[in-house]
Amino acid sequence: MIVVEYVLWTVALLITGGAIAATVLAIRLRRPELGLVGLLPIAGGLLLSALDLDLLPDSRITAVLLALGIAALGVLGGSPVTVFVLDLATRDTTVRRGEHGGILIQGPDGDADREVLRGGTTIGYLERVAIVGAVAVGHLEVVAAVIAIKGLGRFSELDSAAARERFIIGTLASMIWAAAAGLLATVIAG
Repeated sequence: MIVVEYVLWTVALLITGGAIAATVLAIRLRRPELGLVGLLPIAGGLLLSALDLDLLPDSRITAVLLALGIAALGVLGGSPVTVFVLDLATRDTTVRRGEHGGILIQGPDGDADREVLRGGTTIGYLERVAIVGAVAVGHLEVVAAVIAIKGLGRFSELDSAAARERFIIGTLASMIWAAAAGLLATVIAG
């Protein structure tokens, strides 16, 4: 039975490590679809948890390592997944990406394009760190504070429909991903 336990932990760690590697490649190669590999450990782990299947044995050190891997996947993996979701949502529009990570929209009087929502990638990483941490320690009020800070900080840039749509879709995709990873990390470490 001990051999089976080690095999299960090894497989879980390898799948999570592989998903993290695919996520890093997705970010570096600008191929967000590669980041969807992260769905395997997160969705699979949440499904097993929802079905109350306890396939992994009790090993505190390995559980902590796996939980940390899932938390890292929650922070890093949210970037390509969010880009993928945004690309799906804006596939048939003329939204163009700016040089600094934002989107280009036409000025209010039809003048030159201006870039809004700059720095979204960095904000997304910070947002997901806060959400994964908040879920892991059970302080969901932190999520409300993150939403408030993000909304207030971006308020002046949300004057166009394209910017509002992108802000809402990106924020929800990022937060759902982070919350799912935080929940799974908590269940594993539990």
